[in-house]
Amino acid sequence: MATRSARTVDKTINDKHARILKALLHKPENKYCVDCRRKDPRWASFNLGCFMCIRCSGVHRSMGTHISKVKSIDLDSWTAVQVENMIKWGNEKANKYWEARLPANSIPNENTSGIDSWIRSKYEWKQFASQGPVPDPADLGPIDEAILADLVRILEKSRHILCQV
Repeated sequence: MATRSARTVDKTINDKHARILKALLHKPENKYCVDCRRKDPRWASFNLGCFMCIRCSGVHRSMGTHISKVKSIDLDSWTAVQVENMIKWGNEKANKYWEARLPANSIPNENTSGIDSWIRSKYEWKQFASQGPVPDPADLGPIDEAILADLVRILEKSRHILCQV
């Protein structure tokens, strides 16, 4: 069983991770679902680094964790590594890779029927992705250094606190 101070540290770290994730959601490129473009996504695929709506998160979950690992922004606890991946990617960079070969008139919206098969085509079958392996997100655009520095400060502070426990 965890000690009270350890639980307090965990809660403090989780709260800080939640604040970082919410800050990322305020960035213009993350205000809409990565797949259907619905406003105000509350879910994310932490291995793909993208934010999504609840409907699209269900499709991501159904593809399996070997393709997409989904968490709630509000309800789940996040590790530093998962948050860091969200900082490095984001919806704009994710779509630069996953939708690189998507015709401009083929971008779905929240009313698109058949979104399930479209999402599977995008991630499972990589129908629209750039050729070659998944790139380093730094190659697709700048990383938000301010938010990344905030995460590093949280990690350093949490290590210091844990050493005292």
